[in-house]
Amino acid sequence: MRKTKPSGIIALLITAVIWGSSFVAQQVGSAVVDAFTFTAVRTCLGALFLLPVTLMINRKFYTDKTTLIAGLLLGIDFSFAQNFQQFAFYFSTAGKIAFITAFYMFFVSLISVLTGTKLRLLTWVAVAVALIGLFFLCINPEDMTKINLGDALALVCALFFAVQIMLIDHFTGKDVNAIQMSFMQFTVAAVISVILMFIFEKPSIDNIKTAAPSLLYSGIMSCGIAYTLQIVGQKRSSPVVASLLMSLESVFAVIAAALILHQKLSIREGTGCILMFTAILMSQLAEFLPDRKTKATP
Repeated sequence: MRKTKPSGIIALLITAVIWGSSFVAQQVGSAVVDAFTFTAVRTCLGALFLLPVTLMINRKFYTDKTTLIAGLLLGIDFSFAQNFQQFAFYFSTAGKIAFITAFYMFFVSLISVLTGTKLRLLTWVAVAVALIGLFFLCINPEDMTKINLGDALALVCALFFAVQIMLIDHFTGKDVNAIQMSFMQFTVAAVISVILMFIFEKPSIDNIKTAAPSLLYSGIMSCGIAYTLQIVGQKRSSPVVASLLMSLESVFAVIAAALILHQKLSIREGTGCILMFTAILMSQLAEFLPDRKTKATP
């Protein structure tokens, strides 16, 4: 399993900060713009932002076969993940969606084990502590019995995000161009979402203009910058630790809501944040522990 480097931790922490603050923008924008339209616009903005960056870095646009395949698979997966999450807002609350989406931590660990990766006991404990922290952070116990379609959609979204993390881990090991792969991901996701938007929705220019601040932040910062940093960070991190670091988006979402929407942080939410940070420290400690050596047979 790939060892986590400090540069990977920094990139993924910045990713989590942007995603957390973007969650507020996404929530505000979703009240004005339909789900497919929101995803279509934000992914188009992400692709448009990365196009000149790609051209400046490479001086010309050239995509090798591996990067093309990676971008295609990631774009399809990302489109499903984002749209399932957007539709979840129609039926469930933001807190429950944030908590259920973060289950990609568990799914990444499970997929890693199923594909032959051996995880330390401390890593599993870190995942469990993080999920408990997310429960304190996002869930109201009085609302636990209200399981609805939105919760199911958010769980499907979490599975797609877990697949995305594992796909990135697979392709970054093949030395692909991170920015080009990210550009391809958003281009494919944008094409899919635009098609779905025109088939199932009637996009309104006035509504898009009204939601412009949310769409611009979500498209440029969350898609163009943060998801590219995710690819860069995962190249220097193990997938399980990366999923734990990125799950801090829920913590930063609460902080952003407190700063931007003036929502106070309760003792329960503060406890959840502390547990989340504790889980991250545990995951890092697990990586520094020496590997178990097997005794040679005579």
